[in-house]
Order: sequence, then C-alpha cells, then structure tokens
Amino acid sequence: MRTALITGASRGIGRGIAVELARQGFGLTISARSSADLDALADALAQAGAGKVVCHAADLADRTVLPALIAQHRETFHSMDALLLSGGVGTAGPIATMHTRRADKTLEVNFTSALTLIQHALPLLRTAAQADPSHAARIIALASITGIYAEPGLAAYGASKAALISLSETLNAEESGNGVMATAIAPGYVATDMSAWTTDTIPVATMIPVDDIVAIVRMLLSLGRTTCIPRIILSRAGTSGYHA
Repeated sequence: MRTALITGASRGIGRGIAVELARQGFGLTISARSSADLDALADALAQAGAGKVVCHAADLADRTVLPALIAQHRETFHSMDALLLSGGVGTAGPIATMHTRRADKTLEVNFTSALTLIQHALPLLRTAAQADPSHAARIIALASITGIYAEPGLAAYGASKAALISLSETLNAEESGNGVMATAIAPGYVATDMSAWTTDTIPVATMIPVDDIVAIVRMLLSLGRTTCIPRIILSRAGTSGYHA
C-alpha cells in the first residue's frame, strides 16, 4: 500500500488531493488545525477507498509540534511515498505598511514548516523509494505564481512561496539520486476560501479549479523514477500569464 501525508487536508486543494489519493487506495495521514474537521474528513476518505486514515491536528505556525506529525505517520505506515505540502496562509498589503510580525508568520507557515517536515520525512521517503524501484517518492509543494512573478501587495506571501520553490528545487539537486523528488506547483488564483478576499475584482469563475490542481498531483504521482519536474506554473485564462 502506498502512503502519503497531507497538510492543509481539511479544505480546498488539500481536501481535493486527499479524496483523490483515497480513491487510489493510499494509506493517509491527514493534518490540519481542527481535529473535528479531520475526523469528518477521515470518514469520507474511508468511504472513498483509503487503505487507512490517520488524523493529526497541528498548527503549521508552531514548528515544535511538526516532528510528532511525521512520527505518527512513521509509527503507522513505516515509510512515505508522498508528502503533500498544501497547508499555508495568505497575507496581503503593501511593503510600506507591512508589519514584520505578519511577514514572520507567513514565512513560518509557508516555508519553515515545509523545511521542518521535509527534514523529518526524508528517511521515510528514502525508504519508500528504495522499496519501489519503478517510482520515486514525491514531495509536492503548493506554491504560487507570485513566488515567480511579482504581484503588488503580495510581497511577504510571494517571498514565502519563492522560498518554497527554491527549497523544492534544491531538494532535487540533493535527493533525486536517492529516488526522492520534489515539484512546486505555482498557480494563479485557485477557487478556494483563501482566494475569497479578491472575488470582488477576480470572479471565482475565472479562477483555476481545485480539480485541475488535483489532476496535476495525480500525474506527478504516476511518473516513473527517472523523471523530475521541478516546478509547474499555472496561469489563468485571459491574463498575460505573468500575474496571479
């Protein structure tokens, strides 16, 4: 049984990924801040076909609790075929008035949590890669097009996603020889709760559907061991392709 750990699993992109992997029969460790939301999702994932579902509530802003999340996955499944980093936080505001505390939290949740989880998960990912010579173990990080192309008002958010993209690409340089590969998915606005703040200027109907992100994850997890895709950029139809 292939296994995966998913952060931000209770809603949006993370939930869509969790349902897709459950349908494929994965054993899943799902994480979000709310235990109640995770318990409700676990029932749905079991009905969708997940091999086993483990819930672990954790706040990505608190790096001290994250090793326990990996430890619970290790105790249950012993290896990890995929680490899905879909948890994150959004923040907006001009550089001139951006409070450093907001920037600190954005970096903590969107970048430092990913680094911490990857560090603790690497032994499990290497184990999975060694056990399956036809597939790599995959880390898939939900970044943003703002981590590649600057967007006014999104300096801290874009910087955190740029750091996440760099982290993913550096991991490939260090670990792809061990069968562990990372891909950063960098979309424009996706139709989730996180994008609700901008629907007055960008209608939901023009945003990228969650199902399209899930389709990319499905493709990445089906790739063979010799193929590495460092980043995938998704732009919205009707734009220049260089902004969210």
